[in-house]
Amino acid sequence: MRKGILTIAAVGLLTTGGLTACGDDSGDKAASAKTPKIGVILPDSKSSARWETADRRFLEEAFKAAGVQYDIQNAQNDKTAFQTIADQMITGGVTALMIVNLDSGTGKAVLDKAKSQGVATIDYDRLTLGGSAQYYVSFDNETVGKLQGEGLAKCLTEKGAKNPVVAYLNGSPTDNNATLFKAGYDSVLKPKFDAKEYVKGPEDAVPAWDNTQAATIFEQQLTKANGKIDGVLAANDGLGNAAISILKKNKLNGKVPVTGQDASTEGLQNILAGDQCMTVYKAVREEAKAASDLAIALAKGEKKDTGQTVKDGDRDVPSVLLTPKAIYKESVKDVIADGYVTKEEVCTAAYTKFCAEAGIS
Repeated sequence: MRKGILTIAAVGLLTTGGLTACGDDSGDKAASAKTPKIGVILPDSKSSARWETADRRFLEEAFKAAGVQYDIQNAQNDKTAFQTIADQMITGGVTALMIVNLDSGTGKAVLDKAKSQGVATIDYDRLTLGGSAQYYVSFDNETVGKLQGEGLAKCLTEKGAKNPVVAYLNGSPTDNNATLFKAGYDSVLKPKFDAKEYVKGPEDAVPAWDNTQAATIFEQQLTKANGKIDGVLAANDGLGNAAISILKKNKLNGKVPVTGQDASTEGLQNILAGDQCMTVYKAVREEAKAASDLAIALAKGEKKDTGQTVKDGDRDVPSVLLTPKAIYKESVKDVIADGYVTKEEVCTAAYTKFCAEAGIS
């Protein structure tokens, strides 16, 4: 994981060192007296395929290996369902609750209720601002955005673009990670806008990371720009694919670099076909392992020292932040080699040729 000091937008400072992950003792004694059981609430299955295809799989593997009881459910982007699931899990006797919040307000309500009932808590992937989670496990999300900005700049240079117009498709405004991603790519692209090297094009946030809305939004952006968009900073592969679908309608796919994130099967295929510039791979297996290790410890009434904290307001949240990796056509094989997706999933009939060209055999 990454060491050092990093400024994080909307969160504060990430600090590393010998900090003991003490946090709040509430729930520890109660947990140790009960049979360990872990509850996990995933956010949806539409914004990104990773939640069901990767996170659920890797969390289940870790819990089964540890021999602990667990319950993993998906809120399907429904805030009421999210809270209902949490209530049922707390009533059902979970001793540790891990959530991927839909927004900080709903997340905070769930975390605070769990705390009041003596249930230990973890923010998984997304930090709940103003929340009370005892740990936060994610990736260095500002670095994710920086890799996206650097990737788009690299691809524009390779295209020989002069004063390119760059459009933004930002993530959900209720997701703190989207704020961090934007801070990261702004750190790369804003200086280019300021220097008149690039031209800032249309920019919109996509509510709830909804890919259907993203396609509509990007079509409106393209119309607004009179068809003159030379690069698209899309915050994840789903939004990137939405932009690509509109570029295809206008016979611009492959000509306009598009970024992504999550190394989804679809995103990797778009990269192999030349329609997407790059994606950011986050080794979810490592994230799930780090979170499950903490959850298992908390479920047993134990604590671990993470060696890192993220500042949320006046609170230092013990954290684990993992390092993301930029993926281009030549490194798609690395994602497959890591077991995140399979060759069979990526190299379907239409992509066999592209896989061979990328050294995937």
